[in-house]
Amino acid sequence: MTIGIVGLGLIGGSLAQAMRARTGHRILGWDVDGAVREAALASQAVHDVLTPARAGDCDLLLIAVPPQATRAVLGEQAPRLGPQTIVVDCCGVKRVICRLGEELAARHGFTFVGGHPMAGREYTGFASALPTLFDGASMLLVAGERVVPTQRQLLDTLFRTVGFGQVVFTTAEHHDRLIALTSQLAHLVSSAYVKSPFARGHRGFSAGSFADLTRVARLDEALWSELFLDNHDFLLNELDRLLVDLQAYREALARQDAAALQALLREGRRCKENL
Repeated sequence: MTIGIVGLGLIGGSLAQAMRARTGHRILGWDVDGAVREAALASQAVHDVLTPARAGDCDLLLIAVPPQATRAVLGEQAPRLGPQTIVVDCCGVKRVICRLGEELAARHGFTFVGGHPMAGREYTGFASALPTLFDGASMLLVAGERVVPTQRQLLDTLFRTVGFGQVVFTTAEHHDRLIALTSQLAHLVSSAYVKSPFARGHRGFSAGSFADLTRVARLDEALWSELFLDNHDFLLNELDRLLVDLQAYREALARQDAAALQALLREGRRCKENL
């Protein structure tokens, strides 16, 4: 099978490395940065460069770029693709991408599946890519009505082969609703939390909790702004809920109400224990 990967940053580069190392498929890669293309070839993460003319020869085309760029790639490549090609994007939002992907797939005859590899690091770029990045992780897939069982099985087998611990088929709506909580809100809170003027003096006064809560504040602001805005409705719901809960803690502290504070903390502990 010939697999093309558009975007050789952390996710695309890691996919290329894992597929090259763990499968016998031919891997073609493209990145807008010529130095990254050269690095991918030199490190043997890819067999060759994926040119626009070669996209139609791919059995599987993975798009691993931010949402706006993904929409552009889909629009540019769709006329070159045929029934033999399955396209899977890797964006962290699914509704806006799947609507476009499925519309273009129906018009041009290829198969589109929304994807989201649930793995990452606080560092970006091909230099940070790892062939083991997805080991044990979850691969989320949104397969529309045009995706047949054999294609689902092919993707399930492939992603497990490159290290994913599970492949979960879901809907775009369910994906975006949960990701607003499990990923996007966490990044937003981390970004806000680390802005305390006392954060710079944490050394010697912090342990694991400070590191855990600030780790994902080291983010790509352009990428995460796109993700937040493309999922703003669900993210706003989660943010509003969090603000209500935080206000309850604030009011208990302001009143110096030990009983109320203990009740809030107890409720949070029990929620965690029941996850």
